[in-house]
Amino acid sequence: MPIRTPADSYRFPISRLDTVPMRAFSGPMTGFVDIAAVAFVGFVTTSSTMLGALLGLWVRIPKSVLATLLAFAAGSLICALAIELALESVHALQHQQFGRTEAWQFVGGGFALGAVIYYCGAMFLEQRGAAVRLPTRFYEFAVNQKRKSSQELIGLLSKSDLMRHLPPERIEALLPYIEVRTLNAGDDPFRAGDKGDALYIVKHGNVAVLPDRGENTSSAEKPIAQLSEGQILEEMALLTGNPRSATIRATITTELLRIGKDDFERLIHEDRDLEAAVRRLSHKRAISNLSSSGVNPATWAAIAASNVHHLTRRESDTLRVKTGHGAGLAIVLGNILDTIPGCLVIGAKFDGMQTLSLSLILGMFIGGIPEAAASAAILRKAGYSAGTVLLLWSTVVVAGIVSAVAGHDLIGNSPSLVSTFLQAVAGGAVLALVAHAMIPEAIHQGGSVIVLPTVAGFLFALYFALSSAPL
Repeated sequence: MPIRTPADSYRFPISRLDTVPMRAFSGPMTGFVDIAAVAFVGFVTTSSTMLGALLGLWVRIPKSVLATLLAFAAGSLICALAIELALESVHALQHQQFGRTEAWQFVGGGFALGAVIYYCGAMFLEQRGAAVRLPTRFYEFAVNQKRKSSQELIGLLSKSDLMRHLPPERIEALLPYIEVRTLNAGDDPFRAGDKGDALYIVKHGNVAVLPDRGENTSSAEKPIAQLSEGQILEEMALLTGNPRSATIRATITTELLRIGKDDFERLIHEDRDLEAAVRRLSHKRAISNLSSSGVNPATWAAIAASNVHHLTRRESDTLRVKTGHGAGLAIVLGNILDTIPGCLVIGAKFDGMQTLSLSLILGMFIGGIPEAAASAAILRKAGYSAGTVLLLWSTVVVAGIVSAVAGHDLIGNSPSLVSTFLQAVAGGAVLALVAHAMIPEAIHQGGSVIVLPTVAGFLFALYFALSSAPL
């Protein structure tokens, strides 16, 4: 019996399409051959990831080359999804008496669902360390982690009247200059008469404010006040440098945040906005009215936290190593998540070599090389051995084979409407992958010029699609 193509199925009435599996009449031997063939296709499609991992570990590939390959692959996948999957599915549904709008809603709903599933899965895994494998995704993850870790610090700064008179949008530049100083009970961070060389904020613990008794200030001295978490110690020292008017003593183990006057002055000389704000505060009247005006602390803290979006190389490297350790499972699952949807579609559409989606296979194969190369280099920096990196990426090949076979047997042999919808779901996930990782990675590595190889990939895949279309 000749092998039927998707176009042949359009001639069946909808009742038969919904009840007869596409490959229901294949014999056992034919079925085994098909499974072996589709498994081989899945292997070939994903084998490029191992090649990319090897290149990323031992060959220094120019970023422009990686970006070009990734952009070309993204364009090819977009073409395959738009024409070979979405458009063909809509046409198939129209042959089954679906209206144009109904067909669009059916296929579009599948794409939307697939994109949401992929996005939720990717976000879940990236928050658990999978982001370390992709430079742009890791950068966004690292900035979010820095923003979260800075929230407590910024919340404490917001309790300072002086800090709240500074532009919250510029406070990120101040964060690297903040030191944490730990005191044991009885320690004095400063004594009355010392030079006012820093602002202190109580982070955790408790300190006593003791009167000025000179060298005779003792531990038994009755404190003027007790300061606890979030309270400020002589904040105007940053502006005036006047001598301390009291002695501060820790009553229990205490952590103080310290902003040195020298560091503060160096910062404001590098930032014109901060310098202008401090100049206004230095006016005597502004200082005397400091606590009577200013932005609401919660509002100031929210604005300051939202403007934390820079990452130093040292911060990035430190977080990469910290995140990479213990994130092996999340990285493996992230790699598999990127592989499964495309291979499902390839397997589902496979009904003989003449039905291969060449543009989809091409896009996934080419895209696997730069993605794996960049990821392997990142994982190596995160402390993974070369053997471990290759083992992690070998899971992609296994996932590709299994997914292609599953797509062939489960989706391809489903009733046609179910098969069409599930292919659309997988297609939506692939499209989300292109937008979520492939194009951003290409732009990150190659700049805006990658729009050109993206279009080239689309046109190249379009040629394949038109060449294989029936006349």
